[in-house]
Amino acid sequence: MSAKAISEQTGKEFLYKYICTSAAVQNRFRYASVTAETDWDRLTQDHPWLLTERLVVKPDQLIKRRGKLGLVGLDLDLQGVREWFKARVMKETTVGKAKGVLKNFLIEPFVQHPQEEEFYVCIYATREGDHVLFHHEGGVEVGDVDAKAQRLLVVVDEKLSEEQVKEKLLAHVPDEKKEVLASFIVGLFNLYEDLYFTYLEINPIVVTKDGVYVLDMAAKIDATADYICKAKWGDVEFPPPFGREAYPEEAYIADLDAKSGASLKLTLLNPCGRIWTMVAGGGASVVYSDTICDLGGVDELANYGEYSGAPSEQQTYDYAKTILSLMTREKHTQGKVLIIGGSIANFTNVAATFKGIVRAIKDYQGPLKEHEVTIFVRRGGPNYQEGLRVMGEVGKTTGIPIHVFGTETHMTAIVGMALGHRPIPNQPPMDAHTANFLLNASNSAVTPATTRTASFSEPRTSSEVNPAKKSKADLPADSLHSILWPLKNMVTGDWKEAQASSGCSGAKPTTLFRKQTKSIVWGMQTRAVQGMLDFDYVCSREEPSVAAMVYPFTGDHKQKFYWGHKEILLPVYKNMAEAMKKHPEVDVLISFASLRSAFDSTMETMQFPQIHTIAIIAEGIPEAQTRKIIKKADEKGVTIIGPATVGGIKPGCFKIGNTGGMLDNILASKLYRPGSVAYVSRSGGMSNELNNIVSRTTDGVYEGVAIGGDRYPGSTFMDHVLRYQDTPGVEMIIVLGEVGGTEEYKICQGIGEGRITKPVVCWCIGTCATMFTSEVQFGHAGACANQASETAVAKNQALRDAGAYVPKSFDELGDVIKTVYDELVANGTIIPAQEVPPPTVPMDYSWARELGLIRKPASFMTSICDERGQELIYAGMPITEVFKEEMGLGGVLGLLWFQRRLPRYACQFIEMCLMVTADHGPAVSGAHNTIVCTRAGKDLISCLTSGLLTIGDRFGGALDAAAKLFSKAFDSGMLPMEFVNKMKKDGKLIMGIGHRVKSINNPDMRVQILKDFVKQHFPSTQLLDYALDVEKITTSKKPNLILNVDGFIGVAFVDLLRTCGGFTRDEADEFVEIGALNGIFVLGRSMGFIGHYLDQKRLKQGLYRHPWDDISYVLPEHMSM
Repeated sequence: MSAKAISEQTGKEFLYKYICTSAAVQNRFRYASVTAETDWDRLTQDHPWLLTERLVVKPDQLIKRRGKLGLVGLDLDLQGVREWFKARVMKETTVGKAKGVLKNFLIEPFVQHPQEEEFYVCIYATREGDHVLFHHEGGVEVGDVDAKAQRLLVVVDEKLSEEQVKEKLLAHVPDEKKEVLASFIVGLFNLYEDLYFTYLEINPIVVTKDGVYVLDMAAKIDATADYICKAKWGDVEFPPPFGREAYPEEAYIADLDAKSGASLKLTLLNPCGRIWTMVAGGGASVVYSDTICDLGGVDELANYGEYSGAPSEQQTYDYAKTILSLMTREKHTQGKVLIIGGSIANFTNVAATFKGIVRAIKDYQGPLKEHEVTIFVRRGGPNYQEGLRVMGEVGKTTGIPIHVFGTETHMTAIVGMALGHRPIPNQPPMDAHTANFLLNASNSAVTPATTRTASFSEPRTSSEVNPAKKSKADLPADSLHSILWPLKNMVTGDWKEAQASSGCSGAKPTTLFRKQTKSIVWGMQTRAVQGMLDFDYVCSREEPSVAAMVYPFTGDHKQKFYWGHKEILLPVYKNMAEAMKKHPEVDVLISFASLRSAFDSTMETMQFPQIHTIAIIAEGIPEAQTRKIIKKADEKGVTIIGPATVGGIKPGCFKIGNTGGMLDNILASKLYRPGSVAYVSRSGGMSNELNNIVSRTTDGVYEGVAIGGDRYPGSTFMDHVLRYQDTPGVEMIIVLGEVGGTEEYKICQGIGEGRITKPVVCWCIGTCATMFTSEVQFGHAGACANQASETAVAKNQALRDAGAYVPKSFDELGDVIKTVYDELVANGTIIPAQEVPPPTVPMDYSWARELGLIRKPASFMTSICDERGQELIYAGMPITEVFKEEMGLGGVLGLLWFQRRLPRYACQFIEMCLMVTADHGPAVSGAHNTIVCTRAGKDLISCLTSGLLTIGDRFGGALDAAAKLFSKAFDSGMLPMEFVNKMKKDGKLIMGIGHRVKSINNPDMRVQILKDFVKQHFPSTQLLDYALDVEKITTSKKPNLILNVDGFIGVAFVDLLRTCGGFTRDEADEFVEIGALNGIFVLGRSMGFIGHYLDQKRLKQGLYRHPWDDISYVLPEHMSM
C-alpha cells in the first residue's frame, strides 16, 4: 500500500527537523515516549524538563479524538503523569468498535493558553491536488471541519503562497496572528510535499506571542516514496491500527515482501479463528474475504493476505509455512479450513508457486491432521492443471482432505463448500489440458481470413440501444446527494463539470486500440512481447502489434521473436527519441519500467505527440509522481492505463503485455475475437477472472481494461465507461469497483443524467471492510475507505439505486451478467455471430517442457551443484549448512570433487596440501611464465593461464603419475627393491622421487609436516609406507633421490581415498585415474601464480627481455651456394 499512518511522535520529529518557516516553532523535540518497560530515572536524565514543567500525557497509538475519550492527562507534574499513566497502561480500552491495549504513551510540555489561540489545520491529497483546510476555532470541540473550515486547493505541481493563505484561509484570524500563521502553513505545506505526506492534521495548533505550538498531530506518509525520502525519514515504524496487535509473523512477511519483486501481504485478524486464507492476487484476496463475511464467517476469519507477482517457489514456501504455523497453534472444536484461492493468473506459473505450498503442507502434515484442517483449492492460469494435480496428489499421500477445483468452478464457490453452505462435488469437471487449446480444431493449418466486423455481435443503430435499468426505488437524482454526498474527495456537480475541473485540456480518443495499432515496449520483457505477438497471430492480425522495444541499458540491437511458425527480428533501441523517430506509426507505449524509473520514462514519452495511450505496469510509484503524470496526460490528451496494472485487452485487436494470460487462456476465454461486453476493473487478476466469467455467460469480451490498484489510477472508471458508451460494438458494460475512493458515484450520476444509457452491471469488492473492528489495508493501495461514502456497501447501494444491475454478492455476479445478456439477446440488441476457429499457434519449447508434454536429452549433466533454488547446494548440502558445520575449504573441495562429506582430518589434509603447494619461488617454469606474461602487460586470467599451461609430467604433474606408479607396484605385490630394479631396467624415472635441492641430509620440511600429520591421523598408510621403503633404497644410491612433495601427496592421497571409509576401492582408483590428484597441485599453485602476478604489478616491473649472455647461440656456419 502507499498511504500509511505514522505515530504522532514520528510526525512531530519530521516537522521539527525539516519545517522551514519564519514562525517560531516552540517546544521542538520536547517529547518523551514511555511504555510499561520505561526506566523513569533514565527518562528524566535524558529529558530533564520533565522534572521542572507542567506536562501532558496521552497514548500514541493512532487513536482519534483522544480528548473526548478522556485519554489525555492535562496540566500534571511528573508524579501526576506517572499515576495517570499507571492507571491506564496495559489496560484494554474500547475505541469505537475496536478493543485494544494501551501500550505507547507520549509526554509533552503543557502549554497554558486561552481557547481563542487554538486553530485547526489539515492538508490532504486528492487526485487533482492537495487541499488545505483551516478553521479559526480548533481543539476538542472543533466539530465538522469539512462543513465549516476554509478550504484551498493547491493544484498538482503548483506552489502555495502566503498571500493565498491570508486571502483564502485566514479571513477570521486576528490581524496580529496572520503573518505567523501564513508563514507556518506555507512551511507546513512545503514539508508535506518534500516528505511525501498524504495526510497531515494539527488540532489544535496554538499561536501565542511566543510563537507556534503543535499540540496534537495525525499524519500519513506515502510509504512507496521510501527510496526517495530514506535519508530524511530514516527507518520509519508504521504502527498497526488501534485494536490490532503487531505480530512478528506480519513483520516477517513484510520483510519478505520488501526483498522480493513479488507481492506478499499478511494481516492477522483473529489468530484463534478457524477460517484461514492463502489467496493469490490483490483483488481476489478481497473477494474471498467478502464472501467469507457474506456467509457469516467474519468472527472466524483469522487472516487477510495475498501473494502475487510470480513469487518464487521458495518465497511461496516461506509464505505458506508462516500461515500453516499460525493456524496450527491452537485447536478449534470444529476443526479448521484453509482456502487456497485465486483468480486466473496472467503470468504467474501456478504449478511453480504450488510447489512451494505443497512443500509447506508436507512439512506441516502432522499438525494439519492433528488440528483437523480441511483445504479447499481453486486456481487458474499458466500451468494450473499441473498445479492442481500436484495439490490433489499431496492430499492423497498425506491423508489431509484437499478439495481441488479449476476454472470450471466459480472463483468463490469453494468458500460456500468450506463453510458448509454448498455441497462438495465428488468429481468436479476438469477443463482440458493446456496443450489442447493450442491446436486448431479445424483440419486447415492456414490462418483463416478474418470474417468479423468490429464487434462479435451484429452492429445496432444507436436508436435501438436500451436505456439503463431504472431503479425500483425510483429515487430522484438528488437523493444520492442527500444520502451520501457531499464527499471530501469528490468533485460534485455535472459529470462534464467534473471533467473540466480536473484540468483536462487535451481531447482523448474514444478508441484506444485498433487492429492496426502499433506499440513500443519499454523494458526487456521478452516473454510479455512474445505473448503479444502470439495474441496478434491468433487474432489474424497482418502485422505484429509491437514495432520496437526500448531498453536504455544496452546498445541498439535486434531481438528474436516468433510470429506464428517463423522467426522475426524486432529492433531494440537505447533511447526513446530514436525509437519514436524510426517508428512514427506507433501510438501506444507499454512501460515495464521499474517503480524508480517509471515516472521519468513516462514524462519523456509524453513529449512525443504521436503517443495517445501509455500503460504503466509498475506497482509502488509514489502518488505525488502519479498525479504529475495524470496532469501532464490530461494536458496532452494521453490516456494512461495504470500504474499497478496488468494492462488491458481488446479481443481481435490488441493486448497489453501479459493481460489475458497465456495463449491457452486467450483461446479458452475466446479473446481472439470481439464480443459485445466491455468491462473495467481495478485488479489485473480479477480482469482475467472477468474474461472467464464473460466468456461463459455471454458472447465474449469486446474490450477490457484494468485501471490499476493505486489510489490515483491514470484513467478512471468513468473515463472508460464513457468510451464504452460511445463505442457502437459495446452493448453492455461491467464495472468491478472496490472499497476506497468515490469514482463509482460518477457512474451513478452519469446514469441518472442519461449520459450512460447502456446496461451497466456493477459490483464493488471490499464489503467485508465494514465488518472488521479495526482498519484493514487490502492488497491494492487505493482499497481503503476514509469515510462512510467510500465503503463498498455504500457504493453498491448507490449504484443499485441509480439503476445499475448490482448483484447481492460476487458469487452472483456471473448470474446477473447472464441475465442482462440474455435480455439483450431476447430483445434483439445482440445477435450472436457464428464462431470462427482461431489459427494454430505452436507452443514454445520451454513452456512445453515445463508442462511435461515433451522430453529431450539434456545437453549437460551435473551431480555436484544446483543453483536453481533459493539456496546454492553443493552435492546435496545447502550453502548455509556448509558454513554452519564449518567445513572449510577442504570440506567444500570434498563435496565438489568427490561428492562426499569427508572426515575432518581429510579436510585438514587437503587444506595442508594446498598450503604447501601454493608456491615454490619465481624460478620454476610456471611462476616464470606467469611473471613474463605479467610484465608483458597482460591481464590476470591470461597470466595465470600462461603459468598453468606448463604443468605436466615434468612440472607439477607428478601427483597423478606417482600415485598410479606406486599403486600399481604395491597392488601387484612387487617388493620395493623389485620395483626399483624394474624401473631401472625399463629406463624410466620413478615419478615422485628426486629433488634438485633437497636431500636425505637436507629434508624438505613440507614433506616432514605432511608426514607427521598423516602418521598421526590416517587410519592406515600402507602405500605411504611402501613409498618410504622405496625412498630408503633410492637415497642409498644418491642422497637427493628423496620422496618429494608431489610424490608424498600422491601416495598419501591414495591412502586417504582407500581408508577414510567414504569410497569403495573402485571409486578410489577411478579418482586417481581421472586426474583428481593433479587438481590439488593446480588449485594450490594457482594461489602462488596469482601472488606473482600481483607482486609484479605492485613492483611496476617493465617488459621482460632475456639477457644475451644467458643464451647460447649455436647457429650452423654460413653456407653459400
